[in-house]
Amino acid sequence: MSASGGTKAIVAALGANLAIAVSKFVAFAFSGSSSMLAEGVHSLADSGNQALLLVGGKKAQREATPQHPFGYGRERYIYAFLVSIVLFSVGGMFAIYEGYEKIKHPHELEHWYWPVGVLVFAIIAESFSFRTAIKESNELRGTLSWKEFVRRAKAPELPVVLLEDFGALVGLILALGGVGLALATGDGVWDGIGTLCIGILLVLIAIVLAAETKSLLLGEAAGLEEVEKIEAAIVDGDTVTRVIHMRTLHLGPEELLVAAKVAVQHDDTATEVAAAIDAAETRIRAAVPIARVIYLEPDIYSESEATKGADPEAAPGGPAPAAH
Repeated sequence: MSASGGTKAIVAALGANLAIAVSKFVAFAFSGSSSMLAEGVHSLADSGNQALLLVGGKKAQREATPQHPFGYGRERYIYAFLVSIVLFSVGGMFAIYEGYEKIKHPHELEHWYWPVGVLVFAIIAESFSFRTAIKESNELRGTLSWKEFVRRAKAPELPVVLLEDFGALVGLILALGGVGLALATGDGVWDGIGTLCIGILLVLIAIVLAAETKSLLLGEAAGLEEVEKIEAAIVDGDTVTRVIHMRTLHLGPEELLVAAKVAVQHDDTATEVAAAIDAAETRIRAAVPIARVIYLEPDIYSESEATKGADPEAAPGGPAPAAH
């Protein structure tokens, strides 16, 4: 996995969640707090999720094969989608069930200092993990807002870790609130309500992750900035005069497929056209290094055909209509 995959953030989150999970289960054993149990399962699920992301990153590095000629880059998307499923089922649904049971059958907390101490420790640990994820994300997101970064990021690991850490921090605050109200009122129902809120939060985060990862699995095009760089790199103004139409597709977070039909001069020889195509491919790779699979088809641009209407296959926001 490349540095842009957020390996440092994943490892930091994994270490924090394992330590926090152990402390939460210990606190549950001594206090009987359902919030602690739900949070312990949440941290355990998060640890498994980070392990899945690391496995996905490793598998994505495999070389292409005749059966998979474009490689295994999308393995990272598959494992990120599995993370959303785990977060929904193991984390969210378990917490909702546990919260419902605690509301129906509340009992007073015992040894309250255990859950309170563990929650304070967990908030500190998760804050460090969240800070690492934010720091790595800032190196990639540029001027994008956090919402835009999560929606547009092609590498799934950092958005996953960001949302998980954010959900963990909010969940810890909810758990602390539930435990605090249960202690203040002597009514264990508040502990159950806190647990229920944690479950709902995790389900919502899992749904967002699933929706964003599904889009990546289906295949997303390059961003507008990259498309503009590729189009500018293709045209040399001599042999290659314009882009007739173009398609781009992410084969993985750091691997882009580019397929385009380009206009060449009608009186150029085959040798000149071939040399121009090779030069265009070199310029594309220099402008957008992740463009690793490039197919350029030369054609003759016809103004009369272009005036008949836009290319029905042209992508929205793509180059001007053309024909041959």
